[in-house]
Amino acid sequence: MRSQEVRKRFLEFFESKKHSIVPSAPMVIKDDPTLMFTNAGMNQFKEFFLGNGTPKNNRITDTQKCLRVSGKHNDLEEVGMDTYHHTMFEMLGNWSFGDYFKKEAIHWAWELLTEVYGINKDILYVSVFEGAKDENLDMDQEAYDLWKEIVPEDRIIMGNKKDNFWEMGDQGPCGPCSEIHVDIRSEEEKAAKPGRELVNADHPQVVEIWNLVFMQYNRKADGTLEKLPSQHVDTGMGFERLCMVLQKVKSNYDTDVFTPLIREIETITKSKYDKNSLPSDKDGKVSVAIRVIADHIRAVAFSIADGQLPSNTGAGYVIRRILRRAIRYGFTFLDTKEPFIYKLVVTLCNQMSEAFPELKAQKNLIINVIKEEEQSFLRTLDQGLTLLDNVIKETKGKTVSGEKAFELYDTYGFPIDLTALILGEQGYELDEKAFEEELQKQKDRSRAASKVSTGDWEMLINDAEEEFIGYDNLYADIKITRYRKVDSKKDGELYQLVFDKTPFYPEGGGQVGDKGYLEASNGDVIYIVDTKKENNLILHFAKNLPKNVSGSFKAVVDQKQRARTSSNHTATHLLHQALRSVLGTHVEQKGSMVHSGNLRFDFSHFAKVSSEELKEVENFVNARIRENLPLKEQRSISYQKAIEEGAIALFGEKYGDSVRAIRFGESMELCGGTHVQNTKDIWHFNVTSESAIAAGIRRIEAITGDAAKEYFTSQSESYNKVKIALKNLKDPIKAITSLQEENISLKKEIEALLKDKAKNLKAELKSEFKTINGVNFLAKKVDLDAAGIKDLSFELGGEMEDVVMLFGTDQKGKALLSCYISKNLVEEKELNAGQIVRELGKYIQGGGGGQPFFATAGGKNPSGIEEALQNAISYLD
Repeated sequence: MRSQEVRKRFLEFFESKKHSIVPSAPMVIKDDPTLMFTNAGMNQFKEFFLGNGTPKNNRITDTQKCLRVSGKHNDLEEVGMDTYHHTMFEMLGNWSFGDYFKKEAIHWAWELLTEVYGINKDILYVSVFEGAKDENLDMDQEAYDLWKEIVPEDRIIMGNKKDNFWEMGDQGPCGPCSEIHVDIRSEEEKAAKPGRELVNADHPQVVEIWNLVFMQYNRKADGTLEKLPSQHVDTGMGFERLCMVLQKVKSNYDTDVFTPLIREIETITKSKYDKNSLPSDKDGKVSVAIRVIADHIRAVAFSIADGQLPSNTGAGYVIRRILRRAIRYGFTFLDTKEPFIYKLVVTLCNQMSEAFPELKAQKNLIINVIKEEEQSFLRTLDQGLTLLDNVIKETKGKTVSGEKAFELYDTYGFPIDLTALILGEQGYELDEKAFEEELQKQKDRSRAASKVSTGDWEMLINDAEEEFIGYDNLYADIKITRYRKVDSKKDGELYQLVFDKTPFYPEGGGQVGDKGYLEASNGDVIYIVDTKKENNLILHFAKNLPKNVSGSFKAVVDQKQRARTSSNHTATHLLHQALRSVLGTHVEQKGSMVHSGNLRFDFSHFAKVSSEELKEVENFVNARIRENLPLKEQRSISYQKAIEEGAIALFGEKYGDSVRAIRFGESMELCGGTHVQNTKDIWHFNVTSESAIAAGIRRIEAITGDAAKEYFTSQSESYNKVKIALKNLKDPIKAITSLQEENISLKKEIEALLKDKAKNLKAELKSEFKTINGVNFLAKKVDLDAAGIKDLSFELGGEMEDVVMLFGTDQKGKALLSCYISKNLVEEKELNAGQIVRELGKYIQGGGGGQPFFATAGGKNPSGIEEALQNAISYLD
């Protein structure tokens, strides 16, 4: 059964059981501050489990793309080493929100596996929760009895809290679970050892295939459990593992989910995949590398398709790390020194774009981004190899410092396993303990900086529906329905407040959250420092609680900040329209950040936006501002109708059946943010910068309103200062041009003088050469710039034979070393100018390189020049 059919049958089965099929949520999470990535099928339904929202259907099914490479669920280092761990994977699931419970979940799971998919009942085992005395939790007798009706008791296994009690996190809904495991070993292996003894023992052919979670409890901040008002079902089945079973192979990588990618990697890299090789063998390392790359390309491609580009922070850093791991495996074990992983995107799209159309829609972007990242990291690897070479040369003995290796890893991104591999090849070993200590220190610092502890909610009013009224009102009379305390290393002690209704806009869609205050009836004021949304609750952050939390309050939004933010948000819509008009309809928004002070807009485009195009974009937006276009808003329109009317839906966003559409003239987008009532309120739009942030992705930063006024005032003041400096000339531009021309002329005169100086110096230096071991050697400090030294070196080298020259100079507090070697000596005496300046560079606290016959090094310690010159003679010994 091909993988497409496996997926289809699962969804159709649960559709026949009155489940609604919903699309996969984006793998990159944008509206939940507690998660970077979707790591389980239930993530997009958290609000329903928490009672903060009501689903349209109490029965839901889907296939969810997931990523597990950070936090509690981190499988990254296992990926490629075995047959079943992955970074990105599909989770097939069915959910019940207060509807059916254990009986239906268990019977339907068995029906699907054994009757629809036809899996042999004799290779399946099930587990149930054995209970936990420390928490007063009894064994899950109900699940046990239900399974006893279906399978022999010797196939029911008691599982502990680690394996059979599922929790959303340290707090929140949780409950016992019942896992279904499959034994796909050979008949001989089964006869030698029963499968029940290998369940949850990390055996590659006895694996968990489906987890049925029964949400019965809520975990409180103090660790205690309370029963949920409604019972829920949350199941998750590994799609790749299911395909392995149905296609009768022993590895996920042998299914048609991965084999097309593996074949393409073999073709491109001219390597051979051996599924039976061991990871420790030479051939096994090649096969591990191929598995790593086949897995990682999926994770990276889907992340980019969902709007997350590789970067140095947050989720972007995780994606960059995954991609670099794949590049490194190709570099080391497949001997590929050129970009090639980007070529796999076409194969991946052909495989999966039917189920996930976002892959096809973003194919070119994915290809361009991955290719650029490959080129960049391969340059990093080259640089790292040079730096590691220096570390080895400076090492006394045969053990390389763990601190030095960590510096390579942390500062330059050089992989530690590659460091260890190269050291081993050259007869050195790594002080792994010291490296791990440095790594742990960094993790501790990072963990401490981001540590957040959250208390339990104090419920004041049982009001599940929190009404947002901020589109029409900047203040309202409200009641606090619940609150909790939050401690974070970054922000200190804060309180999160939830109101019965709120005018405060929560951070989302690239727009920052509102600030403002609460005013009590006695005049006391509580300042709201931020507003965010989590699990369908709008959270208002305050540094202290009102004296009477049960009282009535007036909630007031900071009107000035809201106006500025709304101005910038509307400007992003007009900018998007302008870019599509000026550059072409291929332009798509790839991200935005809207503050009260400025806006940032990322978009797809294949080239730098010229100054003429930028001016045209600016003029387009300002023309729309001058047209006084009114806001036309549809707050509840069907998604399909909005698209048919021409609304632009942004990639990587998850939309419901009902959406909000914003129109200003011909600009129409789906958007939940706040906007001006008329474009005239923006006053003026001014681009402050345009730059590249990734392959095919550009960024424009701009200002509007008050910020634009302040900018023009500042520019006017600067202009007046220039006029004063130029003696208030009537034509300052002409005066500046004249100064520039004069400066060019003076530079030419200086260059001519320096050449004369170098010519005179050349005659003096010829008499200072010493003959050492048949080599004409000179090491001297000279008063010339880099260009002058290079000219001098090549002129002397052209007039003399068998020359080794080292010059040093101090230019404006910076040290420079230059080495010239006659080309015949490079071969005859195996001398290398690049290696010499790299090694002597330590005296000037710098480094460099170049060609074997000429190289330079720069440093920040001019006082070390003399010592470097004195040590140069050692290379002729």
